[in-house]
Amino acid sequence: MPKVNLLNQTGKKVADLTLSDYVFGIEPHQQALYDVVNAQRAAMRHGTHDVKNRGEVSGGGRKPWRQKGTGRARQGSTRSPQWRTGGVVFGPTPRSYAVKMNQKVRQLALRSALSYHAANNQLKVIESLNIDAPKTKKFQELLAGLGIEGKVLFVSKTFTDNEMLAARNIPTVAFSQVSHVSVYDILNCKNLVLTKDAVEALEEVLGND
Repeated sequence: MPKVNLLNQTGKKVADLTLSDYVFGIEPHQQALYDVVNAQRAAMRHGTHDVKNRGEVSGGGRKPWRQKGTGRARQGSTRSPQWRTGGVVFGPTPRSYAVKMNQKVRQLALRSALSYHAANNQLKVIESLNIDAPKTKKFQELLAGLGIEGKVLFVSKTFTDNEMLAARNIPTVAFSQVSHVSVYDILNCKNLVLTKDAVEALEEVLGND
C-alpha cells in the first residue's frame, strides 16, 4: 500500500499515512482517463451558438417578382439562402455536447488520476487547511512551506472565505470540493494537495467499485 507523510500547514511531518491501494495504488488506465477527460471537456461547452434559418429571419412574405417574363431567375422569397438578407443554411443550432459515461469508468479514471499523482510524488496530504486572514502573503507562505511550485489543486470537504480570498491572486492555485472533484482538474495540475478528511472521503466513495 502506498504511504505518504501527513503534513501540517508548515510542511512538517506529523505522522505516516497509509493510503488505500485500490484508490491510490493502481496502474493508471489510459483509455478511461482519455474518455472521461474528453467527456468532461465536452460538458464544459455551452452549446448556445445559433443562427437564423430562412424560417426565422424577418420579411420575405411575398414573391419578389412574377414567375415568368422578367428575364430574371425565378424567386419565391427574399429570405432564401442565396439572398444577402436571407437565412443561413446548415448553420449551428443550440445543442448539448454531453457524453454519456458509465459510473464505473468515471470511478476508474478518478482512481487512475489519483494513483498517477501518488506514483509520481506529486501528492501531498495535510491535516487541514486553515488560513486565519484573507492575505495572499499567508497563502504564499503555506505554498513555500509545502514546497509547491507550479499549478496546484487543493481538495477538501469545504473551504472558508479566507482561504478562497487569500489565493485568488495566485493564478496557479485552484480549489475543488471533494464531492465535485473531476479527473480533468486533477490531471490539469502539477501538484495535488488533499486534506486528511478528503482522503477519507475519496477512499469511502471509491473503495468499492
